[in-house]
Amino acid sequence: MSKSEFGIAGIAADLGTLAGVEAMIQQVPEVDILVNNLGIYSSQAFADISDETWLNILDVNVMSGIRLSRHYLPLMLKQDWGRIIFISSESGLNIPAEMIHYGVTKTAQLAVSRGLAETTMGSQVTVNAVLPGPTRSEGVEDFIQGLSKEQHLSPEQVEREFFTKMRPSSLIQRFAATSEVAALVAFVASPLASAINGAALRVEGGVVRSII
Repeated sequence: MSKSEFGIAGIAADLGTLAGVEAMIQQVPEVDILVNNLGIYSSQAFADISDETWLNILDVNVMSGIRLSRHYLPLMLKQDWGRIIFISSESGLNIPAEMIHYGVTKTAQLAVSRGLAETTMGSQVTVNAVLPGPTRSEGVEDFIQGLSKEQHLSPEQVEREFFTKMRPSSLIQRFAATSEVAALVAFVASPLASAINGAALRVEGGVVRSII
């Protein structure tokens, strides 16, 4: 494919289901770079999380990446180049009490990512995980605006209160921009990151109090 043929195309498929993954693979049989970024979350008390909710979040957050990687990784190994990146979360290390099921899926992604990396030994294929912290995604922006109206506070006040009460260990004391997370993902996907494999790379604003 020449450079002039490159473009952006969208595919409508529910990758939280086996049928959705198969539909995508049928339309895109090979890729050089796979970013497993599909994820859902909800704040819910542990005792109220039903089996159905557990199975759904595991399907969407974990099995989507497993199913896609199961297809694309062997092809990457065959051509001896490729990148698989799992978008995990600092919640995979600091399991949040208000959404334990979400934290469990993010920990699982770290295990899958490291395990798959072990299968790439000696090749030019890498598998890594990126761990964002609280990030100002569209969903979070809607959440902030909703709280702002509900509590009669400015969005800035809502953000300050979130980091004071919910994520006090954050060193940047703000939501990261999606572009800040994307910058790390772009680097890991590039040839410049050829010696980074099997890693869990943090872009979480210092929320995780750990030296490694």
